[in-house]
Amino acid sequence: MNVSDIRKQFPILEQQVNGHQLVYLDSAATSQKPLAVIEAVDKYYREYNSNVHRGVHTLGTKATDGYEGAREKVRKFINAKSTEEIIFTRGTTTALNTVAASYGRANLQAGDEIVITYMEHHSNIIPWQQVAKQTGATLKYIPLTEDHALSLEDVKKTITSNTKIVSVMHVSNVLGAINPIKEIAKIAHAHGAIMVVDGAQSTPHIKVDVQDLDCDFFALSGHKMCGPTGIGALYGKKELLEKMEPIEFGGEMIDFVNLYDSTWKELPWKFEGGTPIIAGAIGLGAAIDFLEEIGLANIQAHEHKLAEYALDRLSEVEGITIYGPKERAGVVTFNIDDVHPHDVATVVDAEGIAIRAGHHCAQPLMKYLNVSATARASFYLYNTEEEIDQLVSSLIKTKEYFTNVF
Repeated sequence: MNVSDIRKQFPILEQQVNGHQLVYLDSAATSQKPLAVIEAVDKYYREYNSNVHRGVHTLGTKATDGYEGAREKVRKFINAKSTEEIIFTRGTTTALNTVAASYGRANLQAGDEIVITYMEHHSNIIPWQQVAKQTGATLKYIPLTEDHALSLEDVKKTITSNTKIVSVMHVSNVLGAINPIKEIAKIAHAHGAIMVVDGAQSTPHIKVDVQDLDCDFFALSGHKMCGPTGIGALYGKKELLEKMEPIEFGGEMIDFVNLYDSTWKELPWKFEGGTPIIAGAIGLGAAIDFLEEIGLANIQAHEHKLAEYALDRLSEVEGITIYGPKERAGVVTFNIDDVHPHDVATVVDAEGIAIRAGHHCAQPLMKYLNVSATARASFYLYNTEEEIDQLVSSLIKTKEYFTNVF
């Protein structure tokens, strides 16, 4: 895996920020886009912009082929059985809300349990909070270990015969923890519950096989895996999706519309009301081609090396606290004594280094860690050890500055 050649595919990385070469360490928030994706979206708008499915003219046919071809690429990328199991959405948030609103409302009642973890992103907390309020179900949390990971023993203690839904993120956007989804799914299924997976942080970085995981639903976002913003997908087992009602109604998703009643199209289109995200899907397809050409195994190995290097180098910063387990994905979240994370991010930005600061859409986790906010550096296929060195150097300057000034 030649990182130098890969970087040349990302035009945004060539710029300077505040007089310094850009060091982009915020891919957990959104990844940068390679030329292949930019050009695929540009080509759609320049050459065959048209609506899909409805028309028989040449442009419409070409757009439909591009859109549905992207669906097949997603299916293959995560190893779903059929394209009927791939629903295009605006992203992970929409996908998880669809499961909660459609499956959750129809299958939960008072006394039932929804089990999640303290490390979840708000997108995998709030939909379940709302469904619990609407149905009378109880929301339960799997605790974290001392090194902020999940223990299967704690999973077994939390999931009971009353549990109907277990929803867990595959990789934590804060802790970098890679959760044992396959094993959790076995425990959930043994109790008659379904397994929902937030795959926003795993799909871009590690090979995902939904059949091997045996999850019932899996959500992903295109913009975190070199694709455009505003596009994602929901995988669901066909037998579950067939029983679910759509939550968005209008054009595209209908079969017949009568004066007082309507019927829905077959899967996957019954969940895709209105004009779909055509350019986004085509761009996502191009992103998948790009990632597969490099190889997910190569990407994962590269990020693992970066994470190990970052943990070693960041430990040199005086007064730093790093959160999460030693074995992790390419995410390192930290705080520096007596320096607010927003100040950390502001100072390193002055040297062209982009990191994230705040609660990372994980306020319950922040409370669990007993902090108000953290700083986060996240890595992807285009990052280097030299960029981590630049970050560490900047953090040392930041610590010295605030120590001397205050």
